[in-house]
Amino acid sequence: MTSERLKAADIFQCKKCGDCCKGYGGTYVTPEDMEAISRFLHTTTADVLANYCCMSGTKPVLTQQKNGYCIFWDKLCTIHPIKPRMCRSWPFLQAVVAAPQNWEIMAGFCPGIRTDIPDGTIVEIVKAEIKRMKASREK
Repeated sequence: MTSERLKAADIFQCKKCGDCCKGYGGTYVTPEDMEAISRFLHTTTADVLANYCCMSGTKPVLTQQKNGYCIFWDKLCTIHPIKPRMCRSWPFLQAVVAAPQNWEIMAGFCPGIRTDIPDGTIVEIVKAEIKRMKASREK
């Protein structure tokens, strides 16, 4: 199979297991993410920052429950319709373009990631998906 025939959905299918919602450095949230979360929760962005985020350096990240899962994880994402950009991007990350072995590492805890695809093809598909997501944000 060539990358011309394979698409993002061919190399990743979310299994809704929540493993990407647990640990692994936290989920950065943009001001736009916080605004969307605040509208979804019918509260203010200040409330979202104070009650659902902590700071990692100068950037807000979603807090984690004691079990290590995101504060919004309860067997499924409770803010799925407006989930943060970082979550929407998973697993199509620039880190995979920079180092394709990251795809294999991520697949170690994500059952939805296929690993039987050549690295070059993975990188092409990830680049295309990143470009598609960026274009959709710019609309």
